[in-house]
Amino acid sequence: MDFQPEFFTQPTIELAQSLLGCLLIKETEDGIASGYIVETEAYKGPEDRAAHSFNNRRTKRTEVMFGKQGYVYTYTMHRHCLVNIVSAEEGKPEAVLIRAVEPATGIPLMYERRGQAVKKEVQLTNGPGKLTKALGITMEDYGHDIRQPPLYIKKGILPNQISSGPRIGIENSGEARDYPWRFWIEGNPFVSR
Repeated sequence: MDFQPEFFTQPTIELAQSLLGCLLIKETEDGIASGYIVETEAYKGPEDRAAHSFNNRRTKRTEVMFGKQGYVYTYTMHRHCLVNIVSAEEGKPEAVLIRAVEPATGIPLMYERRGQAVKKEVQLTNGPGKLTKALGITMEDYGHDIRQPPLYIKKGILPNQISSGPRIGIENSGEARDYPWRFWIEGNPFVSR
């Protein structure tokens, strides 16, 4: 890990932007795969109707969000594992969803994991469920310290321009669906949409 300890103590909205360009790495028995983070979404817990922890909802699934910053929150949605980084102080359940990465290493392994349907590299990791499958991130990563292997983040590239807009797939969350808390590297072809 090559970040200062306070990197993950940034406010959630700032962390969601600071993660852009960072390198997400997963080491498994069959190899190492990594990608530069190109899209994120911030979820501000208790006051955010789109967050799993809205109104401080504390369940077995959300428990890690009430813990320390920089830990992994994985969950399953539509049979896909999604990966988040816990982003607020203990007791304040906030997180940043990693929505898309640009493949960096282990690209043949990513194709193998994603299967025959993927014909173009741009399709490997341009969505939250795609990137976890391609990198080998699973529910077993829940509660892992993102500063330590086998799943970790390193400094990467500095984005030229960051854009923001409403988050995706949260239509039933009232006014929260309009919050501009989705961030992406402008012009990157691996952004989900």
